[in-house]
Amino acid sequence: MNTTSFRHAPVWALHHRCPKMMVPLQQLEPGDDAKSWRSQGKEPLFQLEGNLPWPGWNMIEIASECSGGRAVATLTLESSRRQVVYTFPLRNGKAIKRLVYVPWGVRRVTFAPMGSVGQFAIQSLKFVWLTPHFAYSRLLQRLSSMHRHYRDLPLHDVMKSLKQQARTQSRKWQVIALEDYDSTFLNMSIKHHYQKWIRSIEQRRTPDSHDLHAKGDFACSVLLVSGGLQKETALFKARLNESLASLAEQSLGPRQVVLLLSPEEHQDLKEWLDEWQHELTFLNVVESCAQSVAAQRLEALSYSEHTWVWFLRPGDRLAEHALYHAANIQERHPDAHILVADEDSLDEQGVRHSPRFKPDFNPDLLLSMPYMGRAVCFRRDYFPRLSNEECGKNANNPDWLDYAQFLSFTRRDDFTFTSLAHVPHVAYHGLQGDAEGNYVPLVKEHLDQQQEGVRVTHGLLPSTQRVRWPMPEPKPLVTLLVPTRDGVNILRPCVNAILERTDYSHFELLILDNQSSCAETLAYLKGVEARDSRVKVLHWNHSFNYSAINNFGAANAKGSIIGLINNDIEPMEGTWLTEMVEQVSRPEIGCVGAKLYYPNDTVQHGGVILGLGGLAGHAHRFFQRDEDGYMGRLKVIQNLSAVTAACLLVRKSVFDEVNGLNETDLAVAYNDVDLCIKVREAGYRNLWTPYAALYHHESVSRGADDTPEKRARWLSEYAYMRNAWGELLDSDPAYNPNLTLVHEDFSLR
Repeated sequence: MNTTSFRHAPVWALHHRCPKMMVPLQQLEPGDDAKSWRSQGKEPLFQLEGNLPWPGWNMIEIASECSGGRAVATLTLESSRRQVVYTFPLRNGKAIKRLVYVPWGVRRVTFAPMGSVGQFAIQSLKFVWLTPHFAYSRLLQRLSSMHRHYRDLPLHDVMKSLKQQARTQSRKWQVIALEDYDSTFLNMSIKHHYQKWIRSIEQRRTPDSHDLHAKGDFACSVLLVSGGLQKETALFKARLNESLASLAEQSLGPRQVVLLLSPEEHQDLKEWLDEWQHELTFLNVVESCAQSVAAQRLEALSYSEHTWVWFLRPGDRLAEHALYHAANIQERHPDAHILVADEDSLDEQGVRHSPRFKPDFNPDLLLSMPYMGRAVCFRRDYFPRLSNEECGKNANNPDWLDYAQFLSFTRRDDFTFTSLAHVPHVAYHGLQGDAEGNYVPLVKEHLDQQQEGVRVTHGLLPSTQRVRWPMPEPKPLVTLLVPTRDGVNILRPCVNAILERTDYSHFELLILDNQSSCAETLAYLKGVEARDSRVKVLHWNHSFNYSAINNFGAANAKGSIIGLINNDIEPMEGTWLTEMVEQVSRPEIGCVGAKLYYPNDTVQHGGVILGLGGLAGHAHRFFQRDEDGYMGRLKVIQNLSAVTAACLLVRKSVFDEVNGLNETDLAVAYNDVDLCIKVREAGYRNLWTPYAALYHHESVSRGADDTPEKRARWLSEYAYMRNAWGELLDSDPAYNPNLTLVHEDFSLR
């Protein structure tokens, strides 16, 4: 039998225990070397033998590599009395460390390295026994840094909160602390974990009777439209039953339910519906001869008697607390005319899956895809009335109608961002749709009513669009700023690639030399400036300060658009700058970022999400090049709160308006995030596009923050950002409060 063994720590390292062997139990076959394996299914499993962990607090450390770049591993500890399971999100190139509590009497330890088919290698796996005092300090520190309920609290206040909860719940504070600690590691990206999230997180959010009574003035009509098409009676009845049952179970009930049926449907179901009307006294069954979904929606709307309306398709369900959560958000946002909630899908057995945790209103994402879905509640007076004639051949396509109505709402003269509020709860469970949609004509017609010259084509994914904005005439001059110091082996491919692979030719490239002393570098700078008139070398003879260097470059820029470009960037396609210039030239747009890859073709930058890791992090980092990302967001244009300055375009007027980069407080780190937040707070939308793709070698030239001085500087810059933007960092409108702030993969909290 093939096994994996590890080199053991010296005898004196009594607190360190490495399993002697990892014995494959199922769905595993050996790889090319002693530490490499191939998973042949979704449940590969090892049993650990020898040197099992001691009882009590342990730090487990795992270093691994896998073909997908990241994986979710589980460790199971079994005793005669119970079984304890811990989840570990793993990623290439980074060892994971986390606390576990090992109960007495553990007899069997199993390890599942991943949850899919693929190749992997386990470089190391060890347990380090800890004293309780040390373990508690690590618990509290992570809760203060990573848990939303304890974020930024002093450690003694975290402890105080835990002990208060313990008294209230009659539990040990250590148990509560470990549960909350575990939640910062959970990776919810697979179906099993969504079910766990429903049980452990969602079900805690049940409102009490006082809350329900306080929201009793939320007047909503739920409108059930059958579609007027021939249906198999038994299936149609079963689907209607699901929808009506969900309305009967509402913790905050609707004021009215209108069910529109054809006369034939009503006749077939009359006795059964009479029974439902005894239970749901607010159910009105109306016969309709309308021949399309669009016409039925208008007719159902005419019967609505209340302020808010929510359309429900037969077979879809409103979550038990859907109307309560809608009422709660509407109370906080009294100016809102439309409420958009999170949602998921139902399989044939009624099991929930594929949650869609949406951002707040995201105009460019909306043009790219119908991300708002079905979970939409309108003020009745603001619901768009689309006639059969306006809908044409799509009058019976409810997905098209949902999208068209939402776009129409955003065209209103009185529409503002405050017209829409997001309900960050799964409020709608929908049956899976039948077909993909072609929304290119719809989005083109929508944009033609607002601006000339916009082109709309099919996007990178089904049911998505790419919007091309008109290039200004004459074409604006772009000034690309490239700071550098020595490192000609990094700089040369960057500059040469920009000069040789960029279709957009109206740019100047300012190389900002920060005290280079390497003769080869200086010779290259002199040569490239002489042979290409677009290149100019400026010298910054001061200590390294990224913000100051780029502000110096911006002050010397001739272009109306500034590009912040790292010296380790290489364009992958010639159209990268054209795409970014088209986007940044829009008057409402501030900073524009690109899709960046590591040299191994995994994603380095899919935009910046505020709050990740305590401050900000890159979305979808380490995803594979061909992956779609969460809700397809790796392959669509969208608004984000921030983008990295490794490749960032901004109009010079906007850059100057917000006083450029902060060279006083943010010399090296987070200056790009700070810039983007300033631009956003000035009223502009920041944007990320996958249609500008570049390789990024990520700060090869600057090196790591591995000295006491660099560490102190980083801590100072981190503290500045938390003090300056704390509240904004904890609620990114381009993200969702149900998604993790620990990992970059859009997994659940």
